[in-house]
Amino acid sequence: MYEQKTKETDNSVIEFIENVDNTKKREDAYKLLDIFTETTGYEAKMWGPSIIGFGSYHYKYATGHEGDAPLVGFSPRKAKISLYFATGDTEREALLNDLGKHTSGKACVYINKVADINVDILKALIVQSVHFLRETYPNS
Repeated sequence: MYEQKTKETDNSVIEFIENVDNTKKREDAYKLLDIFTETTGYEAKMWGPSIIGFGSYHYKYATGHEGDAPLVGFSPRKAKISLYFATGDTEREALLNDLGKHTSGKACVYINKVADINVDILKALIVQSVHFLRETYPNS
């Protein structure tokens, strides 16, 4: 049976941020912690060894694969900061057009620093993602 790798843990979010080597990235992690906490109203939790997540939902795919994931989150990685939002909503793409300097993968949005992006659009992306996932997975 499939074992989900990224699970909520009891590890300290502050301890994790304090161990980020790059000073600027650590400062940005604290800024993002404030923005995500304030915008979602959820307490930050560690998911796996390196993702700071907010809220959670339970998903189940048509294939039968299911698990839990944070509604939104971020990770201050060595190369870039990864932002995690829901995929599958057309509003996400429209908001990303106005976010500022970023690149996108399948599920992640990557930024170099918070100063490169529009924080109001970031907040809108957070709200949109939480709303979309709550509608898509109402029993979470």
